[in-house]
Amino acid sequence: MSTTVGILGGTGPAGRGVAIRLASAGYDVTLGSRDEQRASETAGGLSPRGNGSIGGGTNEAAASCDVVIVATPWDSAVATVSSLKDQLANKVVISMVNALTKEGRELLPLYPPRGSMAAQIAHALPRSNITGAFHHLPAAQMEDLDSDLRADVVVFGDNAEARTATVQLVNAMAGLRAVEVGSLSLASAVEAFTAVCISINIRHKAHTYVQLAGLDH
Repeated sequence: MSTTVGILGGTGPAGRGVAIRLASAGYDVTLGSRDEQRASETAGGLSPRGNGSIGGGTNEAAASCDVVIVATPWDSAVATVSSLKDQLANKVVISMVNALTKEGRELLPLYPPRGSMAAQIAHALPRSNITGAFHHLPAAQMEDLDSDLRADVVVFGDNAEARTATVQLVNAMAGLRAVEVGSLSLASAVEAFTAVCISINIRHKAHTYVQLAGLDH
């Protein structure tokens, strides 16, 4: 693959899972972090299968890639991307950020001022093309390439070309199928449903994921 992918805040479970499946699909991936050493150590502990690679670096290094994924905690996402807005201009920036809070055994969705984290990021990056993807995936099964993962990934965004690029990226990854759902206005519903998925997993001690029946592809 000639396209490089950077993951901001990529050292957490969600970022690692996306990174190893992208690298196994042939992409060269940079895990970004505020702590470059941690990013390098995390990247060194991942073993993709295929011709791609995973390296660690700063968030600035990750932002220099062709496509950038935001995998930071929700409460630092806007500050992180805002500091990189010049590097991220004119790029496809994929948000996988969910604003959630734990209450007892459940995760509950939080609603930021613009309704969703994707909308918050879009406002912070007016020159970037924002899409959303990877919200409902179990991190442990994503990172485990031997898991029998067969998940659908909903993709949304206002820019049609950016959505298409995101769909192509997702479909290249083993065990995932992209389902294009529409505009950024759907972000709030998509992000909030992550709370349902995680709460199910906590209650049932499971690793569930979303599959949409009835599609032809």
